[in-house]
Amino acid sequence: MRKTTLPLLSGVLLLGAHSNLQAQTPDAHNNLDAPFVRHIRPDRPGQTVTTSMLRPGQFQVEVGTQRELPAAGLGTTASVGLLRVGFFNHMELRLAQGYVHQPPRPTREGAPTVAFGLAPLILGAKWLASTRQDARSQVVFLTELTLPQTGDRSLHLTKPLAAARALVSQQIGQRYGLEANLGFSQSGFRAADTKQGQFLYTLALNGPLGKRFGFFAEGYGTGRGSYTYGTTAGLNWRPLPGLRLDVTAGRTLGGHQHTTFGGGLSLRLPH
Repeated sequence: MRKTTLPLLSGVLLLGAHSNLQAQTPDAHNNLDAPFVRHIRPDRPGQTVTTSMLRPGQFQVEVGTQRELPAAGLGTTASVGLLRVGFFNHMELRLAQGYVHQPPRPTREGAPTVAFGLAPLILGAKWLASTRQDARSQVVFLTELTLPQTGDRSLHLTKPLAAARALVSQQIGQRYGLEANLGFSQSGFRAADTKQGQFLYTLALNGPLGKRFGFFAEGYGTGRGSYTYGTTAGLNWRPLPGLRLDVTAGRTLGGHQHTTFGGGLSLRLPH
């Protein structure tokens, strides 16, 4: 695993260093018409969170549903809603909550029941680390806090779950974008909780397919000591400048193997 993460971490750091130089060049001021900047870029449906940030007064709603089919056993379906609000001083505020749908009743007597209902509430914020928003290279930090004792009782957390990510993007030409995430999450705030924390790294490529369609593909790994790897790919359609619909499919390549299928909608106002 160490051999795998070191090249990605090095790439993230190199892109971050390049971002500070690129963001100060004149080209950064003439990039607003690039599809990578102009098109709506939601923070779903994959594991990769985009560096795209809303400007003050803008808000964006993202909703989606995903079906997870394990190699053995019953599948599960979960939906999530995310509200993003552009704030001043290059900051974006976020509020997210998921819903785990009720699975079919088990036919076998004594089979374990699966918890369902509203998931815990997640508060978050994005912070621009680059010197200019919407530059060809960009660095953004994301912080999130999942609140205990929120959502349905069967899904309550006993301790808050804190997470942080470094988000890095590099525009390729005028059409495509490469994005990477490097994150860490832990349950609780004690020093001992850090030893149980989980790492996450992702690398994604996205871009347009014609005027209204686009694609997205990513690889990711998550865990600590023992890692789970996976891939996600999808297509999206933009019938209006601030509206996007997407469909995705994914597959884990390690750990508890499963296949996922999903779809969703994102709306940004004003566009």
